[in-house]
Amino acid sequence: MKPKVLIVTKFYYPRGGACVCAIDLERLLRLRGYDVAVFAMNYPENLQSRWSPYFADNVCFWNSNKNRVKAVKRVLGFGDIRSSFAKIMDDFNPDIVHLHNIHSYISPEVAVMAHKRGKKVVWTLHDYKLVCPAYSCLYNGKPCDDCIIKSKFSVVRKKCMKGSFSGSFLGWLEALRWRRPVLEKNVDAFVCPSRFMKEKMIQGGFEKSKLHVICNFIGGNKFELLRSSDPMVSRDDYCCYVGRLSHEKGVDLLLSVMAKLPYKIKIAGSGPEFDRLKEIYASDRIEFLGKLDADGVLNLLKKSRFSIVPSICYENNPLSAIESFCTGTPVVGANIGGIPELIDEGTGLIFESGNSSSLEKAIHEAFSNKWDYRKIQEDSLVRFSAENYYGLLEKVY
Repeated sequence: MKPKVLIVTKFYYPRGGACVCAIDLERLLRLRGYDVAVFAMNYPENLQSRWSPYFADNVCFWNSNKNRVKAVKRVLGFGDIRSSFAKIMDDFNPDIVHLHNIHSYISPEVAVMAHKRGKKVVWTLHDYKLVCPAYSCLYNGKPCDDCIIKSKFSVVRKKCMKGSFSGSFLGWLEALRWRRPVLEKNVDAFVCPSRFMKEKMIQGGFEKSKLHVICNFIGGNKFELLRSSDPMVSRDDYCCYVGRLSHEKGVDLLLSVMAKLPYKIKIAGSGPEFDRLKEIYASDRIEFLGKLDADGVLNLLKKSRFSIVPSICYENNPLSAIESFCTGTPVVGANIGGIPELIDEGTGLIFESGNSSSLEKAIHEAFSNKWDYRKIQEDSLVRFSAENYYGLLEKVY
């Protein structure tokens, strides 16, 4: 008989890549015959679930002192999170508790509670929170390892949490409360979607034996859409970017380069930099599409000559690159974080992160290259399939 699995995630809707992965995992395990429950935070946009009555109360860090006090308690694992999680543990009684992004809105306290009950605890890491209190290993727009190789107090000294001393101090308290020995004691296995993530965890002192590299997968209806797309459809004469429009994603660098070149690019996504970038760069060769739904992204990718992932931060395992490959579309990616692990010979090109001349050279080469779109898609649909992911996860379970 297969074990019962409780999936824990901050939000139960496709808010970002981590939430998508958690939802796709729920569907995958159900299809494989597992009995699966979900625990998340109550939020207006959550998908419908029979488990929503068990969800933790919504918390926020603004509006009133009362809200902030409740949120701080949640961050440190006190207050109502214990009673709400105990309720679903009592009623569902899982064999495995599989955590995704849980800091701040859920709390690692759930790992402690599950471990005390003798449950196996697995944690998929979607960011660098366990080694960097500010999540991103980024300071002043550049990669930073100070919290990993020096002290977590660096987050306070540098005010890494949005330039706020109070926010950064809370981040430090959270890291102090959920320090490495506590997490290692209460988590049986950490799933790292990239080898780079595993290396950062080892650099942060985590036990190598508890770290398992399993690349993310494309699941559900999206996989079927990708599989049904014809990679040999007539490609239009443009490249594209799909993702959040924020500084760490390197979009400013990308657009400054594209503005000098004779090629067309389509930008899909929203974010804090959307209005500024559109005002500066929008032209007959640079088109801003805004945020697209799954169908819109698919149509954009499958007609594109290639996509670009120009990040200047430690990307873990970007779904934008994986989705691109699964349409047969090659990727021009920065040599930072887990991006280079995804790009093989014949599936794309790698350039030096943050280097405009290196990026320009890669773009010229990508437009002139004769890509084997069909082979890229065929190989990628196997590599990033649910079946491949499940075979590796089953060994961890």
